[in-house]
Amino acid sequence: MASYCCRLLNFKTSHNPSSLPLSLKLTVRSFSAFMSPPSTAIVYYQEGPPDSVTKMVKLPPVEIKENEVCVKMLAAPINPSDINRIQGVYPVKPQMPAVGGYEGVGEVHSLGSAVKGLSPGDLVIPCPPSFGTWQTYVVKGQSVWHKIDKGTPVEYAATVFINPLSALKMLEDFVDLNQGDAIVQNGATSMVGQCIIQLAQTRGIRSINIIRDRAGSDEAKEKLKNLGADEVYTESQLEVKNVKSLLANIPEPALGFNCIGGNAASLVMKFLRQGGTMVTYGGMSKKPITVSTSSFIFKELSLRGFYLQNFMTPSGAEECKSAIDYLLGLMREGKVTYDMEFAPFENFHAALDKSLGKLGSQFKQVIKF
Repeated sequence: MASYCCRLLNFKTSHNPSSLPLSLKLTVRSFSAFMSPPSTAIVYYQEGPPDSVTKMVKLPPVEIKENEVCVKMLAAPINPSDINRIQGVYPVKPQMPAVGGYEGVGEVHSLGSAVKGLSPGDLVIPCPPSFGTWQTYVVKGQSVWHKIDKGTPVEYAATVFINPLSALKMLEDFVDLNQGDAIVQNGATSMVGQCIIQLAQTRGIRSINIIRDRAGSDEAKEKLKNLGADEVYTESQLEVKNVKSLLANIPEPALGFNCIGGNAASLVMKFLRQGGTMVTYGGMSKKPITVSTSSFIFKELSLRGFYLQNFMTPSGAEECKSAIDYLLGLMREGKVTYDMEFAPFENFHAALDKSLGKLGSQFKQVIKF
């Protein structure tokens, strides 16, 4: 019986289920809801340096319960937050031992007997994200999986949540922006920064962008301009007494974004208009944000923080899915793009080295299964 079940599973994944007789489709569904295929996963048994504590291991099949879905993963990124979780410095931690990864995209492989609304071959993402996407097969409850348009490129489906959704929520949730308004940000070459530029452009919002002084800054400026940036400055270019004199016909920004801290955060605040708001979502420099007394008293600036996890609540599930669908639609239309590099799953640790910065600045690493 076990071998028959395996043969049915193999048949199911290699043929179109809609072409099967009803009796055979029901049989396939029954057996496919029993056990998943074995999986290969990136596992860590303790927190520590990611390149030391992560191992590629074989996992046995697991039972697929009636309300669960087995998904064959297609792609998953290596995000800074994934690295921080493995290091043990991120606020939200999985139980040990843990499979790495937090977002990704996959194809429905098999279904529990009570699952409705999904079929084998559907493209799905965990929404909200869920621990354990760095493995070939994932079994989780149906409520975890969000079906998306099959025409979505897998690299964008795999990476839509952490960075693009952060960009969208920060643009929408802090200040009411209208067409013709402006925003300012540091870290503009990051994936979030690139998404902010493009999302702002779709809404007629101007963007002022600050990048670090380093080799290739001229090329970086040109790239951001091609994405829709109105102005791009290196930090050294802003070492002037009045940065607002550089704005020309761009209005003073009402909203700023900071992912670096230190002097880079101060530069964002210098641009903000009276009553403006700066939102901090990262601290890459590991330096504190210093605010002058006059910025609070005379400019009445507001400083806010953003943590995407706070948006991912059960009550906000439908809003979250709607936002994801909106972003994926823009990506299919080519209105939101960013650079990524695919890495075969078997080369995971080489991609991890790139993500850890061992080889200098690199594109976002996306694991392809």
